[in-house]
Amino acid sequence: MRLWHPDGTAVHLSYGTNVHPAESLAGIMAQLDTYAAPVRRLLGWDRLGLGLWLAADVAAGLAADPAAVRRLRAELDARGLEVVTLNAFPYRGFHDDVVKHAVYLPTWTQPQRARYTLDCATVLAGLLPDEAEGGSISTLPLGWREPWTPADDEAALWAFAAVVDGLGRLERPIRIAIEPEPGCVFDEMGDAVRWLRGRVDPQYVGVCLDTCHLAVSFADPWSTVESVLAAGLSVTKVQASAALHVAEPHTEQAREALAAFAEPRYLHQVRAGARPADDLPEALAELPDDRPWRVHFHVPLHWSPAPAGPGGTPPLTATTDVLAASLRALYGGRRALSPHVEVETYTWGVLPPHARPAGEAGLVAGIAAELRHAYDLLVHSGLSKGDRT
Repeated sequence: MRLWHPDGTAVHLSYGTNVHPAESLAGIMAQLDTYAAPVRRLLGWDRLGLGLWLAADVAAGLAADPAAVRRLRAELDARGLEVVTLNAFPYRGFHDDVVKHAVYLPTWTQPQRARYTLDCATVLAGLLPDEAEGGSISTLPLGWREPWTPADDEAALWAFAAVVDGLGRLERPIRIAIEPEPGCVFDEMGDAVRWLRGRVDPQYVGVCLDTCHLAVSFADPWSTVESVLAAGLSVTKVQASAALHVAEPHTEQAREALAAFAEPRYLHQVRAGARPADDLPEALAELPDDRPWRVHFHVPLHWSPAPAGPGGTPPLTATTDVLAASLRALYGGRRALSPHVEVETYTWGVLPPHARPAGEAGLVAGIAAELRHAYDLLVHSGLSKGDRT
């Protein structure tokens, strides 16, 4: 789906396919028919954007086979689907029984990370619609925060230099979007801005603003966007996502509701103001409960995480206010500040059991509802409906 800013910029809205577990080309093709095309039909849109996730082996195979990329693009076109952005944060195994810290491997100090990113860029250059101005690839914020040394910093810089060199050789413009995440080397957007300023080529490297991660850090969307621009960088990509907000974590109702979100696959970092915990069970055991918490759990954008309690206030809410404010900061001014918005809720399968979608049709309905919600927020932020191509 494409929306338009008054300055004439096309803003592409996609949903992230890392919600689906396929790690083969055949599996990805099956996703298109099982989920993506039905979502598009349910929404009634002529075209649906995918924020495609390719596991490392799939990306390498496609990058080495231009004919296979052309066939994949033809299959996308035939279903009314398009790809302008890839999610190259997870390398492989994103739906293993236990992922946790493994999602940050390989780091940007390891050659596999640069090679994977360039493979993804090669594929994306072949998938871009003819009229698209360029593509984006989101990636991890260097790695987990420890161990991380000055030598690792230097190795990461060399890796980015090599990737930029490779991007310059592609026929279509592709940009890398570094995505800060709590607990990582770039814990907050300010960490990324300080590291990137003057050290990378902003023509090829920018940031990915994940609004769940932004909310967990209790950051202000407006000043965050201003800080990126003031550093001469760009918001190359937006991941539209929502975190859990716990207004009163000391209450029995809140703790009971939160415990239902403590699951074994993914890491769910928690912040109580400036106090961190690296996962939800640790937070429930150790964090002070005299101030609000934010939890890194990507919850559906249109969805209420918990029903209201006896006092009329739900124990858990979603940070959709942060998402809405971020979109206004990016699109409410005289120019559009990011061309790509990807709805990234990869956690449908690990929601509390009572909240998980019922089968394939349930997931299709949930993804469509999220996209409709994001679409409405973008329109309210100043973008207009419809295609101009």
